[in-house]
Amino acid sequence: MKWNLLLVGTFLISCCNSNKQVNTTVRSPDKNISQENKPVESKPLDFSASPSVIIYKTKRDYWNKVSVTLNDDKTKIISYPAARDIFYEGKLALPTKLNDGFLLDNRGINKNVAFLNMTYEEYSKQKEVPLISEMMKMIIDKDPLAEMYNCGSRYQYKDIISDLNKIIADKQLGRFKKLL
Repeated sequence: MKWNLLLVGTFLISCCNSNKQVNTTVRSPDKNISQENKPVESKPLDFSASPSVIIYKTKRDYWNKVSVTLNDDKTKIISYPAARDIFYEGKLALPTKLNDGFLLDNRGINKNVAFLNMTYEEYSKQKEVPLISEMMKMIIDKDPLAEMYNCGSRYQYKDIISDLNKIIADKQLGRFKKLL
């Protein structure tokens, strides 16, 4: 009994201290059949780990427009990008185009997103971030979203773009947490 507790404790400690993904084989107690980890499509979605994968569709084409976050009443800007936030992995943080008009967020938007009349490229060349009062006047749409989904943790995808495109093409969006 003590030996089993020692093994379980050692296993738990090693799991907590490892950042590596371990591919395990599970043995069924009734059968001597090994089952490899299931593919992304059949795993339950993980909403607890960050960063979350957000995909969305807009009512019009705002793909290259800078987004800001409004309060719930959509009367004030509560969040806007700093100059460095316009970039993701050394490139402009434009959303990634997916199947069926969906976009993969690369900057951190939510259901209170609004878009400015300024492109990412134009914004990145600004010497200073515009004043909030100026940005309020630049908003071209305070209600731009047609659909929005939280697709779980980025860490659960092997090839996020390919995996999401397959799920969209297979009309499996019901697996995701619908935000709008």
